[in-house]
Amino acid sequence: MREWLNAQFQNIFLWSPFLMAAASALYFTLSFEPNIIYPIVAFLIAILFLLFRQTRIAGLFIALFVGGFLYADIYTRMVNTPQITHDMRNTEITGTVANIDYTDTKSRMFIKIPSNQINKDLSANKTAMIRVSFDQSLVTPKIGDAISARVTLYRPDGPVAPGAFDYARWAYFNGISATGYVTELKIKNINRQSVNINSLRDTIHNHTNSFLSDTLVLGYKNAVPRDDVPVWTASGVGHVWSISGFHMTLVGGWLAILFYAVFRLIAPITRRIPARYPALVCAWFGLLFYLFLSGIDVATIRAFLMTTLIFAAFLFGRVSLSLRNVCMVFFAIYLLNPHYVIQPGFQLSFAAIFGLVWWFGDMEYKKRNLVGKFINITKITAQTSIIATIFTAPFVAHHFYFVPLYGLIGNLILLPVFSIAIMPLVIIGTITALFGWTGPLILSDRIYYFLLGIANHIASLPGAQLQIPHISGTALGLVTIGFLCLMFINNIGKLKINYVLCGTFMTAGVLVVLLTPRPIFYSTDDNKLIGVVKSGTLEFNQARASDHYFAFESWKKLNFENPTTDNKRFKCDHGVCRIKTKNWNLVYVQKYMPLARNIVDVCRDDNVDFIVSYFHVTAPKCRAKIMRGGFVIYEPGRIKYTPSGRWWNH
Repeated sequence: MREWLNAQFQNIFLWSPFLMAAASALYFTLSFEPNIIYPIVAFLIAILFLLFRQTRIAGLFIALFVGGFLYADIYTRMVNTPQITHDMRNTEITGTVANIDYTDTKSRMFIKIPSNQINKDLSANKTAMIRVSFDQSLVTPKIGDAISARVTLYRPDGPVAPGAFDYARWAYFNGISATGYVTELKIKNINRQSVNINSLRDTIHNHTNSFLSDTLVLGYKNAVPRDDVPVWTASGVGHVWSISGFHMTLVGGWLAILFYAVFRLIAPITRRIPARYPALVCAWFGLLFYLFLSGIDVATIRAFLMTTLIFAAFLFGRVSLSLRNVCMVFFAIYLLNPHYVIQPGFQLSFAAIFGLVWWFGDMEYKKRNLVGKFINITKITAQTSIIATIFTAPFVAHHFYFVPLYGLIGNLILLPVFSIAIMPLVIIGTITALFGWTGPLILSDRIYYFLLGIANHIASLPGAQLQIPHISGTALGLVTIGFLCLMFINNIGKLKINYVLCGTFMTAGVLVVLLTPRPIFYSTDDNKLIGVVKSGTLEFNQARASDHYFAFESWKKLNFENPTTDNKRFKCDHGVCRIKTKNWNLVYVQKYMPLARNIVDVCRDDNVDFIVSYFHVTAPKCRAKIMRGGFVIYEPGRIKYTPSGRWWNH
């Protein structure tokens, strides 16, 4: 045992960033705001443990974990995004256009405004960022223009149920104070003096007028036609539309080849140093420009840093791909923003790269003939797709509630065409469009629709998207530990302890998923929309609710239902819904008159356990029955409230 433990010490560095990231993830997913004093005390105790040899390892692990928790807490306080106190309708605002995001159906502006325009208690010297959609019929400003607009603004919504996506948290860490739409817009001052990367992106967008350029070069995430997105996702190549390692590898390789050919022609340089050295340096600066041009997404940052390590390894003659290098990149991005650790882009990107580096880490490269090279490339491509799918599947299921079954087929058929045709044509076309020639973009558009037809055939195969039940954070954490044991545990002798530990933790994760009960009653935070599970299927008090558009889809996913099905509605008797189960009874009142007429009787009824009302109810004698805020109820009667009271919910 001692020998085995000694063998694990050399991998302590690999575990370190994951301990801190796990603690940060715990902080962000808590249902309450913790008191910072307790982690500070725990951190100081861990430092004391480090002073003694017998407790040094335990102290190190505790210090890393508590340090990650503290870092997330402190970082959250430092972000301090101004927050809107209430929804604001038909409000006049003035500000400056900071950015414009383009989708296939509408455009959205990011406007910097004085923060006191959305919250009178805040200083006018501090700025807030709002994101508003606007009709194409309105005058379209440019980035940097000062505008005045009549807008309707909403508070970013919190999660519609425990474990659901928390948009308020996402908006807080992305600096967005409110969202909404514009009804009137005037340009007060045209500013064409300031040139930044966002204005350059906007200029390129206006010249290219191509959603392929918007997505693959400029990094606009919603530029692909909305109806096409499910097809690409079901065929397993949805990752193509998020700039990451696939794009960085292609662009970096092309730039390196281009600059290598150029420097080979410059004899004064190649006589002194090999042409690949200046070629790699120039290619790196090209990738740095591509990083900023594409919007600096977390997956793009990860891919850029990994490419930087590979280029540095080539320059200095070191091993380029190793788990240690990936951990360094992981830690660097985590320090940039600890909130990244619970974002899908971060998790999927690193899950794939960790799996691939682990799998191909010991691969031996052999000289082969032409046929052997073709077979080897096909084999490596298939293995890459399989390993990436296996390592990312739990995270895809956790965030999106499905797994594409035919991802291998889609990647083998579609990715090569993206690599050798669409990507180079789009990049060349983006450049030539600035000078008036859009031929390459037109050709890439035709190839796109040809591939879309193939993707449609793959997506129409039986079970193309395997629906998955809700995977809680606990279950995902156990599965993640299983993967880490597989990669980071060193074996001694013939016993493959890493496989044993991996299987143990993953089995525990699967059991958590299978044994976790599903709620049978859902309510939004304002109690306007409720959902009740009847005969295994969710039914709602409303078929549509503009204020809670995503609640229907989210609740169906949590109930292991197809979110695309029609919303079933149940009717209440004269505005009063009586929901009876074998363990508890609930009364929901959705109109004011029935509430006033029935509140006394409902309060006195001993058979009524819960009272939920569309209107605010104050009844001191039955206060324990009255439910407020967002919550779910399980079959035994256990209640779980939607997280609130965090920094991003204030």
